[in-house]
Amino acid sequence: MIPKTYSSFLLLEDGKICQGWSFSNCLMSMGEVVFNTGMTGYQEVMTDPSYFGQIVLFTYPEIGNTGINDQDLESLRPYIKGIIAKNICLNPSNWRSQKSLAQYLIDQNIPHIFGIDTRSITQYLRDKGVMYGCISSSLLSPSKFMKKLEQFASLQNINLVNKVTTPISYKWSPRLLPRFEYASNHNMQNINNHLHVVVIDFGVKFNILNRLSFSGCNVTVVPSTTSYDIIMSNKPDGILLSNGPGDPSLIDNSIQTIQHLINSNIPLFGICLGHQLLSLALGATTSKLKFGHRGLNHPSGLYNQVKMTSQNHGFVVSVNTLPKDLVDITYLNLNDCTIAGVVHNFKPCFSVQYHPEASPGPHDSDYLFNHFIKVIKAFKYNY
Repeated sequence: MIPKTYSSFLLLEDGKICQGWSFSNCLMSMGEVVFNTGMTGYQEVMTDPSYFGQIVLFTYPEIGNTGINDQDLESLRPYIKGIIAKNICLNPSNWRSQKSLAQYLIDQNIPHIFGIDTRSITQYLRDKGVMYGCISSSLLSPSKFMKKLEQFASLQNINLVNKVTTPISYKWSPRLLPRFEYASNHNMQNINNHLHVVVIDFGVKFNILNRLSFSGCNVTVVPSTTSYDIIMSNKPDGILLSNGPGDPSLIDNSIQTIQHLINSNIPLFGICLGHQLLSLALGATTSKLKFGHRGLNHPSGLYNQVKMTSQNHGFVVSVNTLPKDLVDITYLNLNDCTIAGVVHNFKPCFSVQYHPEASPGPHDSDYLFNHFIKVIKAFKYNY
């Protein structure tokens, strides 16, 4: 059954208007309009808590070809404010597909617009920078739109992690969401089952938890507001600082907690927002990018070593603020030479700005989880 379509509008804060279509006639959603260059992975993007508060524009000309399934969810519900697409496939073809993307958008009440030139808008955002925007089923007058946008923007300078972190601690089991890509790693589950990793949830993706679990670790997830004493009471062998949304400089309490964790000599691994928070705890500062890094094909490396990485962030660690006596840069984003990875010279702490657990990929940096486990073992048994 082909869903009915309705006329819809995309409005940007500088007054630019685009007309398209949607499968709902009662749309109204505001958010930061950002673009993702991945050729696939739309389901993972929509359920990634790091995209909280954002309207995601997909540059690939058609999304929805493989439908939606339960295994590729990165959280229990979508967190995005909306999506923008050129075409949405109505007849997906994949052996795991359980419903079409169109039906998923309707079922989850996700604001959306399609039938517009997404490549043109991407070029526009690259030139102007990311900006707030609105998806609406009715064309607002300029004055009404600007008033709503000003009200929305005034509420955005907040700690977004509080909106997505778990309210309670819990033990993670990979049986909750089995992942096909790790089926060959089941024999590893008994190797490291004596290792306990505590994941501080700033907006964690399921695949990070699954990656640790399928490597054989016992995983406990704790809220972002968890104190140092409570984290230590869990007796972690290693601690992972997860991904998440928003401005890292606004997460003050967590930065102070991480400072204490660094001094505990328990191995720390930071991913994306976790990388930024670790760097802030070490004395660096962060800044906002003009249009961010969001996609599956970002080259990262150093010293003639290049890996393709999945990235999703609007902020970066400012290179000139890193304490060079304490920290070495391990990776750079080779598109713009921003920092993509750091390691502490004296403590078992390292982090990357990209996603080594990336699903659907690439998997060039998947080895970092094994490296994390090796560091945990070294400190557990030798110190």
